[in-house]
Amino acid sequence: MLRALAVDDERPSLEELLYLLNADPRIAGAEGAGDATEALRRINRALQSGPHGPDAIDVVFLDIHMPGLDGLDLARLLTGFAEPPLIVFVTAHEDFAVQAFDLKAVDYVLKPVRTERLAEAVRRAAQLRDAAPRIPVSEPDPDHIPVELGGVTRFVAVEDITHVEARGDYARLHTAKGSHLVRIPLSTLEERWRSRGFVRIHRRHLVALRHIGELRLDAGTVSVLVGTEELQVSRRHARELREMLMRRTAG
Repeated sequence: MLRALAVDDERPSLEELLYLLNADPRIAGAEGAGDATEALRRINRALQSGPHGPDAIDVVFLDIHMPGLDGLDLARLLTGFAEPPLIVFVTAHEDFAVQAFDLKAVDYVLKPVRTERLAEAVRRAAQLRDAAPRIPVSEPDPDHIPVELGGVTRFVAVEDITHVEARGDYARLHTAKGSHLVRIPLSTLEERWRSRGFVRIHRRHLVALRHIGELRLDAGTVSVLVGTEELQVSRRHARELREMLMRRTAG
């Protein structure tokens, strides 16, 4: 049986979808989320609990138009997961079907949702879930980080990342060629990359020491030049940063 998560910012639509899903005998249980950010937190928790854990999610029934992170954005982020849940889009808009299926959606159900049409989507999801072999998750590559780019997962070399900017539950990786949004908190990257020469300079910024071009002092404020971008250093981190740069220069 499937464990489902329904995502819709319109409460009546969400309640109707949950009612229909929970009435389907192939659904072990369906829970709701009012936006894509909440859904992503639930999915992260589900992955941490494992495929048989209490928070596991097999399939996400996902609206497209939502404030902030929309359904397509969430689906793109999920392509970077090792074992993402299946996706069924449930939307009032017909014009995103091509993008949805490019993102490997199981189905595309139009609102108002008909019981028999939703049942077909559940059938497809159950069939795919039962047919898919469980592939062991390999150890992550410490020298690269996966990012989503135009629906394709690519790998960015850690040594090419100049700095990282916090974006809530996400982080934006900056390189000389551009930037990429990933679903990893800044605190996690700080811990993971500390031994690779990354240092926290502000609650919003993590910087690679090797990419710092200048340390600037101006009227009691400290900043660093990374490429062409000047980043503020908080007082809390200024002393540690100066000592690290001095040790690096001396070495």
